[in-house]
Amino acid sequence: MDEREDVTVSLQDSKASYVLSNVAEVVERILTFVPTKSLLRIASVCRLWRNCARRVLRTQQQLTWVSACGPSNTEAHVLCSILAEEVEKVFLLPKTVLALVDYEAFNGQAYCYRQNKAKKSRHSPDTVEELSLLFPKGCDIMGVTTLGVVLTPSGSYSSLPQEYQEGEAGFTIMFPSIEGVHIKPFHFCKESISPTALKEAGLVDNPELRVVLMFVYEAYKTGGAHFLSQILEPLAKSKALIAGGLVESVFSPPRHCCSQGAYGVVGLALSGPKVQGASVLLDQDISNPKAVEATIRRLKAAKIPERNTLGFMFACVGRGQNYYNNQANVEADAFHKVFPNTPLFGLFGNGEIGCDRIVKDDYTLCDTDTDSLQHEYTTVMTLVHLG
Repeated sequence: MDEREDVTVSLQDSKASYVLSNVAEVVERILTFVPTKSLLRIASVCRLWRNCARRVLRTQQQLTWVSACGPSNTEAHVLCSILAEEVEKVFLLPKTVLALVDYEAFNGQAYCYRQNKAKKSRHSPDTVEELSLLFPKGCDIMGVTTLGVVLTPSGSYSSLPQEYQEGEAGFTIMFPSIEGVHIKPFHFCKESISPTALKEAGLVDNPELRVVLMFVYEAYKTGGAHFLSQILEPLAKSKALIAGGLVESVFSPPRHCCSQGAYGVVGLALSGPKVQGASVLLDQDISNPKAVEATIRRLKAAKIPERNTLGFMFACVGRGQNYYNNQANVEADAFHKVFPNTPLFGLFGNGEIGCDRIVKDDYTLCDTDTDSLQHEYTTVMTLVHLG
């Protein structure tokens, strides 16, 4: 009896092995349930599995993010402490990564490494290197620190976004390679900015440019205002949506072209026929929840699809809870009410960049061609769709 059972089990195993080794449709279907890092390991088993894994990866173009808020249970920043584990679970191959963390916690404490338990600054080059090791070789990583963070909890597009003006918080958005979408990081300081550099970055003379997300650091330094004008003047004349803010610092990419403490800008230039965007400016007069919701609702006019769409909120550090009579999360709540299935991310900074604008298909709608892009005590609320 035992021998018959063994034979039966052996036959069943051999049939399963045959299917997994020879039937591509079955293998490919199974691999859709496997996270990307495991998928890359599986691809080395045999030629069939490698080809199936490649086809699965091409279909995984849904945006993914990891977010976290403190306090951390380790000496690492709360985002860093969970990122390695969470990256193992994602279902895409990151091509571009945008990481944003609060300035105080990321810069002010130690980072405890697994390898040697040595304590180092969280903002040290080694921290950046550890971050880069979590993602594929060749992945562009942009890391920004700011005074406050806006994030949507990991796991669901419909989760309620939260504003964090105090305490540890951060997020990492992972952009895969998407057909019809080209995301190009850029980084300029006073030493590297020039008309030629702007053109090479795709910021000028680029008819397919749709959205520019930008983060300016050390802008208060002497010469910073002129530097920012050099960036914004050509962009203000373009048909692209421009949105961003003035942040505390940038920890990735490393600064090779300028000295420590010098001003500069990093950002993402999003081009391609599938990119759409819309933004509205919540000015100083908008100071109650009803007015906030009414302004954000104007974004509905863009009729941007929900799939693969992110919300970005670039707010002045002077807004938030104190601005709304000690009422917390007013602007993030209003966004979620209007767009319940769109995750929201952003920052509180020392200045905002943006205006009322819709970029859709082959046209741009804005109030005037000379809209000012620089603001204070405002919030720029933005939608970005990536096909």
